[in-house]
Amino acid sequence: MKVTDVARMIRPAQWLKNLMLFFPPFLGGYFINPELLLRGVAPFVAFCLAASSTYVLNDLCDRENDSHHPKKKLRPIASGRVTSAAAAVFCLALLVPALLLAVGVSAGFTALLLAYLAISALYSLKLKEIPVVDLFCISSGFLLRLQAGGEVFGVVISQWLFLSVFLLSLFLSTGKRLGESTSLGSVAGAHRRSLKLYPEGFLDGVLVLSGAAVLVTYTMYVITRHALVYTVILCCFGLLRFIFRVKSGMGGDPTESLLKDRQLLAVSVAWTLMVSWIVYR
Repeated sequence: MKVTDVARMIRPAQWLKNLMLFFPPFLGGYFINPELLLRGVAPFVAFCLAASSTYVLNDLCDRENDSHHPKKKLRPIASGRVTSAAAAVFCLALLVPALLLAVGVSAGFTALLLAYLAISALYSLKLKEIPVVDLFCISSGFLLRLQAGGEVFGVVISQWLFLSVFLLSLFLSTGKRLGESTSLGSVAGAHRRSLKLYPEGFLDGVLVLSGAAVLVTYTMYVITRHALVYTVILCCFGLLRFIFRVKSGMGGDPTESLLKDRQLLAVSVAWTLMVSWIVYR
């Protein structure tokens, strides 16, 4: 098994999603405490390992469907460069240390990680084929990371923040599905069964609806925090830019969009700096 194949299977770029663990202490103003931040190292590594194990499992389950995808057919498992048996062993090799690290953090964190693994496994095996359910499965991963961050750092997750993250994750997962449908065209159903089951225009409607709902819930979250209300402008720009990318056929993968789209990256950095200045000044 080559190093390049290992890297493609574990998808380190997707570990950016695990930064959601640090959202509760960051927004709560606890980032000035280095000892508190060190507490997040083990949970972050645990989620990275666990997430990578689910990516390997998903590639195992999708090896036939991925052969119909112009890019995914080049993945190590779909292309045959890594055998199914070797991939299964590698999946377990990632899963075991993730669980050991989780147990060392807390029982609550372990429960949340197990819930993430269970939903991800069910998603890979069956739920990704069911319209709407597949969107909620993807969204649950973000919510469980958020709750895990609250558990690790002892920060209470406000209701408006919970709803904002849920709706944002639904918005991003819808964009990802719509991007796949647009790029694959007539063969979309051969790659992912749920794509041919969505009525025409349904995903477009969900994308706009969830994006509008994100603006409302995020505004309600920041409106009582004085100057943070000005970050709504950046939030709005980011949402519109993502919709523009998806509808222009540039792809809807959230991580890829953030890393490759200069405007999205710039507005994300600006949001982080503005929140840091307001919360920590």
